[in-house]
Amino acid sequence: MEHLCDLGWTGARRHDEAEKRLPKASLVLLSKFEPVLQWTKRCDHALYQGLVEILIPDVLRPIPSALTQAIRNFAKSLESWLTHAMVHIPEEMLRVKVAAAGAFAQTLRRYTSLNHLAQAARAVLQNTAQINQMLSDLNRVDFANVQEQASWVCRCEDRVVQRLEQDFKVTLQQQNSLEQWAAWLDGVVSQVLKPYQGSAGFPKAAKLFLLKWSFYSSMVIRDLTLRSAASFGSFHLIRLLYDEYMYYLIEHRVAQAKGETPIAVMGEFANLATSLNPLDPDKDEEEEEEEESEDELPQDISLAAGGESPALGPEALEPPAKLARTDTRGLFVQALPSS
Repeated sequence: MEHLCDLGWTGARRHDEAEKRLPKASLVLLSKFEPVLQWTKRCDHALYQGLVEILIPDVLRPIPSALTQAIRNFAKSLESWLTHAMVHIPEEMLRVKVAAAGAFAQTLRRYTSLNHLAQAARAVLQNTAQINQMLSDLNRVDFANVQEQASWVCRCEDRVVQRLEQDFKVTLQQQNSLEQWAAWLDGVVSQVLKPYQGSAGFPKAAKLFLLKWSFYSSMVIRDLTLRSAASFGSFHLIRLLYDEYMYYLIEHRVAQAKGETPIAVMGEFANLATSLNPLDPDKDEEEEEEEESEDELPQDISLAAGGESPALGPEALEPPAKLARTDTRGLFVQALPSS
């Protein structure tokens, strides 16, 4: 009992000393000061990025299922824990803290999902019979038709798309490991974004490429679906993995270009009010501003290894006038392809 009293007295004394050094009223005022808010945000991003690199040092390396589940449970509860722990903190500081924690939690969920996909894909990439079936089905895909339908959306050079198609088939035929596939994807990103390296438009160009990659791969999956490809399940798994890993690569390239951590990049547009109040009237305005900022990209991505890309004019946002709804070429509507 005497020991508990001593602990209580010591705690009270420390509280009094802290109050003398920085009164609570002053702390509350500092928590609303913009330079302090920005400093706190940078510190949180650095802290959380360090934790991500400790918990998941390599997104492709196998992680024990128990650890994966523990990380996901932690990520699920983190924002709630932080919100309840800061009930007496000014809203400005709470917004900054929870936004950073939200970006951290989202990153943990994405990386654990990516890791799970990677381990599932290993079994496919190491199965000779499945690889042969995938090659057979892929060779029946009408890539010329896929490129024609995607051309006015992606505006990618035919020769570059054909080269990527051939590289993909060769890499698949060689039955390369998951790590070799990751290196190939990294090389694709380097090739595509090389013309924008060091420019202010790099982040927007990188995000636009990510959209185009996703759109084009979805068109290939669509063709495989219409053909009832026997290896559709394998392709679907591989596509999910590659899309997610491409997102991971772009995220890190953009962070490097901006001199920030990936956590900071992911938390750039986080908004506490949105998470606390789904009916926040500012949500739609923020989304519209983000869409408008994407339209400001001065150049389109041609997927070329070098040289400048054509300007992205208003006409690029609409299909050509001659491709009317009655056009026999069918921009989006396609007859069931024959094998």
